[in-house]
Amino acid sequence: MTMTVNSVQQQKQKEWLEQWTIFTDEEQFLFEDWIAPVTLNDFKDKSVLECGCGGGQHTAMVAPVARSVTAVDLNTIDLAHQHNAHFQNVCFVDADIATMDLGEQFDIVFCIGVIHHTDDPDLTFSNIYKHCSPGGRVIIWTYSAEGNSLVRFILEPIRKAFLQRLSLKALVVVSRIITALLYPIVYGVYTLPVMSFLPYYEYFRNFRRLSFDRNMLNVFDKINAPQTRFTTLKKCHEWFTPDLFESDSISIRRYAGVSYSLSGIKRC
Repeated sequence: MTMTVNSVQQQKQKEWLEQWTIFTDEEQFLFEDWIAPVTLNDFKDKSVLECGCGGGQHTAMVAPVARSVTAVDLNTIDLAHQHNAHFQNVCFVDADIATMDLGEQFDIVFCIGVIHHTDDPDLTFSNIYKHCSPGGRVIIWTYSAEGNSLVRFILEPIRKAFLQRLSLKALVVVSRIITALLYPIVYGVYTLPVMSFLPYYEYFRNFRRLSFDRNMLNVFDKINAPQTRFTTLKKCHEWFTPDLFESDSISIRRYAGVSYSLSGIKRC
């Protein structure tokens, strides 16, 4: 079932539908890494809200174990529905995760790789929190400001000045070229333990575990995203405070040197 919630602040962005029409992301180990210390087993028989479902790749991982899943996206909901039409326990909602009001709360609310692409991450976080039941769990994975200097101060200005003017076809070609150029570096210099001081050293460990197409998706995402607001460690602590979450449940964990995995149980 697909429904629309008429509460939109952020404008629809065609880039996301284009991205998830071209690429897929079926790497379950990444999803499990991003939600840790939570596991897929923790979703068992729970009501789940997915904030920013993209093409529905994570929906497909959670739906087999959850009691119900409500998957929300502003740009790709029809595509996500198409990819997950065989699940009877999933409801798809066309809405802005920052301003939607679904009129209910959920046992688990998760947002993977989306909050940093919203107009107002603070507003988005507040709305995510609002939709979590007391005693329920919030899970967020977000790009970090720390460890991403090359992307923030070199790639982002280039993207804004030049790459955003390119056609979709040209962006795909550029992504393929960049990905191919990275391989001899990642499988050469970055395999040497003595070079662990290099930027993205941890990140490129995952690069070597992924297929060419999946690595290309990572590159494409960086140059295709209309906007990215990198999350600081300070901001993570502002979101996940003991006032909002049970103190012993809060997990603020650096992942691969370029992102943060965040989770906590909402206070009753």
